Amino acid sequence: MTNGDPNILFIFSDQHRHDVLGCAGHPVVETPHLDRLAAEGVRFTETWCQSPICQPSRASVITGQYTHQFNMFSNTGPLDRAQPTVMRALQARGYETATIGKTHYHGMPTAEQVEESDGSFDMRGFAPFVQDFGWDYVLEEYDRYVHVNRKVRTPYTDHLADHGVLDPYRDMIKSVFRLTPDHWRARTSVLPQELDLSYFLADRAIDWLEGRTSDKPFLLMLGFVQPHVPLIDDPVWAEYYRDADIELPDQTVIDAPNAVWGEHIDYLKGHSQVQVMDDALVREGIRHYLGMVSLIDQRIGDVIRVLEDSGEIENTWIIYSCDHGEMLGEHHLWAKQNFYRGSAKVPLIIRPPGGTAGHLDAGLTELTDVTATLADIGGASLPTCRGQSLLPRVAGSVRSGREHVFSRIRSYAALRGERYRLTVDVESDTPCELFDLVDDPGELRNLVNEPGHGGQIKELKNTVLAEHLTG
Repeated sequence: MTNGDPNILFIFSDQHRHDVLGCAGHPVVETPHLDRLAAEGVRFTETWCQSPICQPSRASVITGQYTHQFNMFSNTGPLDRAQPTVMRALQARGYETATIGKTHYHGMPTAEQVEESDGSFDMRGFAPFVQDFGWDYVLEEYDRYVHVNRKVRTPYTDHLADHGVLDPYRDMIKSVFRLTPDHWRARTSVLPQELDLSYFLADRAIDWLEGRTSDKPFLLMLGFVQPHVPLIDDPVWAEYYRDADIELPDQTVIDAPNAVWGEHIDYLKGHSQVQVMDDALVREGIRHYLGMVSLIDQRIGDVIRVLEDSGEIENTWIIYSCDHGEMLGEHHLWAKQNFYRGSAKVPLIIRPPGGTAGHLDAGLTELTDVTATLADIGGASLPTCRGQSLLPRVAGSVRSGREHVFSRIRSYAALRGERYRLTVDVESDTPCELFDLVDDPGELRNLVNEPGHGGQIKELKNTVLAEHLTG
């Protein structure tokens, strides 16, 4: 390693839809700090996650591999610690590494672990496991649903307990708990903004940056847990968006072309509780979702200010992305776990040290490419990574992206090119979706059973998709 190796601030949120950014043309949301990063860097407008499910997507980001390579297709965990990761590669190059926020490399404690801890398991007990993936410092947090469990403790629940508000917070989360009749009903938080989880995590990142004594370059991954459901934002931003004019998405439901895909569509409808979804519920959900995004943006600005005050901004790459998107009522669905653009497409902004003339890159991109980029920035080697470094595209020396991008949900694999998106159930070798993204950018007409497309499906399935499924 040579003196002057750059720092990396990798900000990674959860369930941030690709177009909920001011710089992406959203007519309502306020994201001035992310907009500034885009204006001083490159915004990649066609980035696909490798799985629109939290844990496999995050595992793919740190390994640079596709989910079938490490055999993780849902939130099942734990990830195998033997997997090569970009953090370990950077450690080997002399980087100091820290992760603050959500990692999702493991699941919940077992009943035996809780019993052994006298009925109150401190989730900080997983820190050595997380450190093994290549992190020198770990402060881990979790989906807000986890905080309801009175048998677990986290840094954030301790923080709320210290302020005397843990019980009302837990009651609030319980009121919209997973798959209850009120699961998708939006709320304004009972907590003040300064006690919100996003506020807490940014404060911990600021503490870490201001408390550093090492002269090593650093990789800091700040993992915001929001805007993942529940749809609860802080009172300040909730008031800001209270009367916002929200345009409804196209809620056209796409019928399943066969029983194989129909089983998954039925699951998505059940998870989204379509029987209670109406226009008012969707509008209110979007308002509170925007509030969560804006608080994250606000706090990103505070973290960047620390880098500016210290002068580190001139030697720090800043990357923003997330694990998957959010449907926000589009196709009459919430959440993710499908390959529609709202679910599988993610925001990606890369700002080099000192900034550059901002531009858009519309080439096809994967999150594995972010892995390769992290390694490239630090001069590290990660031979098992399937990604392609984006540094040449940031510099403008390369103008084109990938020919195809790939994503996976359990037995369903999807491939997207410049024109077509194909979904196949790999267990039964059944084509499930084919969309012409040029003629039908809203993905409203599934062509998989229509005459005249058999050759296109066969070519994509038997050649390109097969290549992505190897290894």
